[in-house]
Amino acid sequence: MPVRFGDFLLDRDRRLLSRGGERVPLARKAFDFLDVLVSERPRALSKEQVRDRVWPKTVVSESTVNGLLGELRAALGDDAREPRYIRTVHGFGYAFVAEASEPPADAPLPASSAATTPALLTARLLWEDRLIPLSPGENILGRDEDVNVRIDAPSVSRRHALITIAVGEPASIEDLGSKNGTWVAGQRLEGGPTTLTDGDPVRLGKIELLFLDSKEKGSTQTVGE
Repeated sequence: MPVRFGDFLLDRDRRLLSRGGERVPLARKAFDFLDVLVSERPRALSKEQVRDRVWPKTVVSESTVNGLLGELRAALGDDAREPRYIRTVHGFGYAFVAEASEPPADAPLPASSAATTPALLTARLLWEDRLIPLSPGENILGRDEDVNVRIDAPSVSRRHALITIAVGEPASIEDLGSKNGTWVAGQRLEGGPTTLTDGDPVRLGKIELLFLDSKEKGSTQTVGE
């Protein structure tokens, strides 16, 4: 049975998350993570329960769970500090906090969905083999558990850099006073925001990322599971 929350529709049978009729790219484990939280709403699940459900019979680190949570929040446009969908229960685990319902499969989508979808789907960061969606607005990158994009690496500061995505404007990045610096195309950032364009290499300390923005190409990229 599909579940609707906010502008989103979670279709378990087709393993599809959509917004305004458009697919929201999610890795397989990110979909499983969301499905578990939505299914158990409003009950909070411990980190151990999440690991047992999403990675059965597999040992994974807490940083793996937190990294996947960051990807999921970015896909939903959620903010860890003021969550609309997923709340971190500090010292315990996570809970799905949005109002959700199970409407008929042919029920119309909210009228506001289509207008916001393009901004949600265009900008991403590629980190090794992970494709991380960036939300419209501010995306803080760092090691802190509550940042938008969590990168758990020793050379990355807790709140390392800020990427801003605005409709109709170029994306920008700025360093947040990190210890090891933020670099774009081989140049260390100094002062205020610097414009990002599709294909720009970004480095946080020793961590190499690639900024991708499909709106500059005039099409939406397809993300595999």
